[in-house]
Amino acid sequence: MKIVVAYDQSDAVKSAVELAKKHAKAFDAQVFLITSLAQGPELRREDIQKVERQLEKAKMSFKDAGISCKTYANVSFLSPGEELVQFAKENGIDEIIIGIKKKSKVGKLLFGSNAQYIILQAPCTVVTVK
Repeated sequence: MKIVVAYDQSDAVKSAVELAKKHAKAFDAQVFLITSLAQGPELRREDIQKVERQLEKAKMSFKDAGISCKTYANVSFLSPGEELVQFAKENGIDEIIIGIKKKSKVGKLLFGSNAQYIILQAPCTVVTVK
């Protein structure tokens, strides 16, 4: 089994990581921690390095629990939701775990909803946690 965790800076990702650990142990699964950074002039090398350090730290918590884990920090013009769905399709992912936070209707209209995109477009089961 292959599990993807959408990794970002939110508080909800902590719950997603803990659930991924439980599912990985129960189903002898491999975990992929993925974060997506928007390509553009405001993206700095330091930002990418910071994310890579955070992913490496999270990866070590899986390794310490005896769970196979790989990390990916993608820089792309795609939205994080599109990037995650594309990764799931290309890699035969069985489950996606995402942390969610409540947004107003205006917030969804202006900024879109990556969670909504993932839930509707993913080729596999999507689990959301708060």
